[in-house]
Formats: sequence, C-alpha cells, structure tokens
Amino acid sequence: MAISRDKKQTLVAELTELFTTAKGTAFAQYIGLTVADLQELRKAARESGVVIKVVKNRLVRVALSDIATYKDTDTSNLTGQLVYAISADDEVAAAQVLNTFAKTHPSLVLAGGISAEGLALSAADITALAGLPSKNQLIAEVVAQLLSPVHDTVNALSGNLHALLDGIEAKATN
Repeated sequence: MAISRDKKQTLVAELTELFTTAKGTAFAQYIGLTVADLQELRKAARESGVVIKVVKNRLVRVALSDIATYKDTDTSNLTGQLVYAISADDEVAAAQVLNTFAKTHPSLVLAGGISAEGLALSAADITALAGLPSKNQLIAEVVAQLLSPVHDTVNALSGNLHALLDGIEAKATN
C-alpha cells in the first residue's frame, strides 16, 4: 500500500529534525531480518540512546537536502533496503549499535553512514567508528588518568602512616 503525501511530508519533517540534531548516523542493509529481529535491534538501540528508522531512501534524500549541513552530502550509497541508526548524543553510538547487532545477525550488513559535518562515510569507516570507545568511556579513562597521581600519593602517604603507627603501637606494648 502506498504512503499518502501527508504521511510522507510528516516522515520527511521527522527525519529532518532527527538529522538536524544527529551527531552520528549509520545505516545497514537488513535483507533477511525478521520483524522480531528488527524489534530486538530497536530495543538495543533505545538502551543506547539511538533512534532506529526504516524509511524509503528517497525520503531520506529529501530530508537531507532540506538541511544546509547535509545539502552537498553524497547520497549515492543510499541504495537497497536500509535501516538507519541515528544518535543525537554520541558520535559512535549508532555505529556501535549496528555493528554489535550485525555480529549476531549476519544478514545485517553495514553499508555506510553520515557524520555530523555532512560527510558520507563508507562501511569500513563505520566499522572503524564502532571499534572506538563511547564518549562516556573516554571521559572515564581521562578522569582515571587524572586521578592516578592523586591515588598514588595517597597510597604512599597512608602506607608510611600505617608503618609509623604500627611502630608506635609496638613500642607502646613493650
């Protein structure tokens, strides 16, 4: 059944809003996935703050052309049945969700992506992005590195203090 013109305009407006706030978008071919598989993918994506959309590629092209950032984006790789993962919070979350799901469902094949700057990304780029740690993991690593000298100093001082107290306690008991 064909989609009405009003429904298409609503979808384009929704996609335009999603792409405007997106920090990262990844897409994959989903030929052979069942509805249950797509529901499982949506659930995993929701937990990561990623929106999953299955829409016609032509509607995605129209939505991208409405946004100044994406107006000149190469959309030639938007072919076939594609599922779009869009993340407004993290640059790599969309790629990670699709890549993780593709490991357990070989019929999902990463096809490419679009960066927040409007650059078209290849499937290899998306796979490389998926291998990067998330923004929260990177922040945690930086904080741990910054706190490392503090922890080392506290441990060294507390070790000396314990040795001193043990010595005083030994003298007091004699």
